[in-house]
Amino acid sequence: MASLTAADWLQWRGPGREDHSPDTGLLKQWPAGGPKRVWLFENAGLGYGGYSVAGDRLFTVGLRGEEEFLIAVDAKAGTEVWSAKVGPKFSNGWGDGPRMTPTVDGDRVYALGGAGMLVCANASDGKVRWQKSLVADLGGKLESWGFTESPLIVGDRILCTPGGPQGTMAGLNKMTGEVLWRTQDLTDTAQYASPILMDLGGRTLAVQLVMKKFFGVEPETGKVVWSADFPGKVAVIPTPIQHDGIVYVSAGYGVGCKAVRPAASGSAETLYENKVMKNHHGGVIRVGEHLFGYNDGGGWTCQDFRSGKEVWASKNFGKGAVHFADGMLYLLDEKSGDVALVEASPAAWNEKSRFKLEPQSEQRNPQGGIWPHPVVVNGRLYLRDQQYLFCFDVRGR
Repeated sequence: MASLTAADWLQWRGPGREDHSPDTGLLKQWPAGGPKRVWLFENAGLGYGGYSVAGDRLFTVGLRGEEEFLIAVDAKAGTEVWSAKVGPKFSNGWGDGPRMTPTVDGDRVYALGGAGMLVCANASDGKVRWQKSLVADLGGKLESWGFTESPLIVGDRILCTPGGPQGTMAGLNKMTGEVLWRTQDLTDTAQYASPILMDLGGRTLAVQLVMKKFFGVEPETGKVVWSADFPGKVAVIPTPIQHDGIVYVSAGYGVGCKAVRPAASGSAETLYENKVMKNHHGGVIRVGEHLFGYNDGGGWTCQDFRSGKEVWASKNFGKGAVHFADGMLYLLDEKSGDVALVEASPAAWNEKSRFKLEPQSEQRNPQGGIWPHPVVVNGRLYLRDQQYLFCFDVRGR
């Protein structure tokens, strides 16, 4: 068996929010019928929440009855360890319940309910330390699809995006929930993206995307250092990408993508803006100098990161989410539940294996999809469809 070093996946899209698994030594082809299922947890609740992993604990969020919960699961056995109430049910025509990924920081875990209740709980036992409503306490506005952001920890702060007249973003004391700053010179309504970090001339900035702009903020003060225009429509969802001083964003509804090079002076030079990658949701991942994601209308697409040009496109697999591990793309078809293993190569689409996720939830709203993203950590592939949380063994042998 190939050796694996135990790793953690403490937040949305993992280390650096790049969606790169730390794993190596994984299977390059799956057995007929797919990799071996290790366990199936059948009480994750409803919703579209993702999962983080710290040691032997997996954390997710789900709707049980009329309440949304933060849920801790034994990652080895697939059994529940504890659950903690996050907030009231968020109802939506595409499916009720929460839609974020918990953020783990030391002995604390943070979760955001669909209606905007931000909770800090003990990772050990689920005891809630503090909670703040992004609407009632921070003046944010609840949008059509709820709050979907996965908050970002930076030092002693937790950053979130309530939106609204008090400031688009907020910086809170991660230990107490005290509001330390708001982006008072930026009051756009929140969308559905999650912030990332970038380095700009030796300064660490938080980067976030809203409907009509994306921007960089000082985590210590909330000062907006740079911003760039963006022609968002209806809903702006994908997480920004940064590399080598370049910030890249994408959105669906016919919008496309844009890359800029911010400067410490506050300007942001546009490198390209096109429709090669109209990523609705499901994410875009940078691997080296190339981007991989689903382009509405064009299929799975490889795009040159620096020029923005299309390298290849394929319609061999349906629209959905993507994850990267050990040189491979893990794709999940949001409608069929098919899971594919594809080489992350700029040469061409090269699919190695495929299987169907089973069982599938009968409680999923017909307007919804299998939207939680795949995650590979410690040799295990995690997938979810509403109340069903799956764990598969993808270690090489």
